Amino acid sequence: MTKLKVGVIGVGGIAQDRHIPALLKLKDTVSLVAVQDINTVQMIDVAKRFNIPHAVETPSELFKLVDAVVICTPNKFHADLSIEALNHGVHVLCEKPMAMTTEECDRMIEAANKNHKLLTVAYHYRHTDVAMTAKKAIESGVVGRPLVARVQAMRRRKVPGWGVFTNKALQGGGSLIDYGCHLLDLSLWLLGKDMVPHEVLGKTYNQLSKQPNQINDWGTFDHTKFDVDDHVTSYMTFANRASMQFECSWSANIKEDKVHVSLSGEDGGINLFPFEIYEPRFGTIFESKANVEHNEDIAGERQARNFVNACLGIEEIVVKPEEARNVNALIEAIYRSDLDNKSIQL
Repeated sequence: MTKLKVGVIGVGGIAQDRHIPALLKLKDTVSLVAVQDINTVQMIDVAKRFNIPHAVETPSELFKLVDAVVICTPNKFHADLSIEALNHGVHVLCEKPMAMTTEECDRMIEAANKNHKLLTVAYHYRHTDVAMTAKKAIESGVVGRPLVARVQAMRRRKVPGWGVFTNKALQGGGSLIDYGCHLLDLSLWLLGKDMVPHEVLGKTYNQLSKQPNQINDWGTFDHTKFDVDDHVTSYMTFANRASMQFECSWSANIKEDKVHVSLSGEDGGINLFPFEIYEPRFGTIFESKANVEHNEDIAGERQARNFVNACLGIEEIVVKPEEARNVNALIEAIYRSDLDNKSIQL
């Protein structure tokens, strides 16, 4: 079998901890041939540690060496690098979120279509056991038509104190665009293609992280320069009158971290963390439980395999670029709703 030649642009934490190890496990189908980063010292170190033959100075040099690329840069550069790669005839797996704006997302999709190349986004939560099991259960009809979704992505005092996570100019936002986007994508995917967002009301906060004398479990940051959200709430409705209650945070004053996704439908309900199904039968509510995990390392490996196999024409890509674009549209609407202090029609 012909191996896919893959490169990685941006060799920070997510590349070293998830993407590169996952790609190296696909020895039968992948040759990881090149990395590129503006931090030359780190780039050379990563190339040596992972035995990657080429560490190049510019993205254009990398594109000449590869069939596919994983883009792990700050969000500001996602669109331009993806479009440049696609115009070079290179398939793209871009880290989440897809881009800073929906307009950038549209340009990325246009470039992929024009060049007949694959474009996808790293929403790896879809590849967890719990997500895949929930998707199968919902598609079986156990929930019926979804009515209400309740979604939380909550961390207790865990603002990322490293990298550029708190830099709005480079990232476009904070907890919502970094963490909450995963749960938005997962929820929309579970709800299905018929659930079209109609109206969004959002509120963002950053008062906690702007306070001096921070209590933070994930390193230190300059509270005087903190200009992104650390807590977001939203209420959104869909064209079929279903609704979603959404909340995410980096720095909540709560007992412990919490991830919650539940869907209540006409025929039943489902909860993901832990996995449970609720069905009204025989005059009572039957509760079914299953021991399925949310293992992000395994999900990262499945994501890499799906990307590579899709590039090779073996299977269909799981995360379509149009779906990732819809997540960006919701993020944009939440931020705009807060700025304008009104709900946003989509």
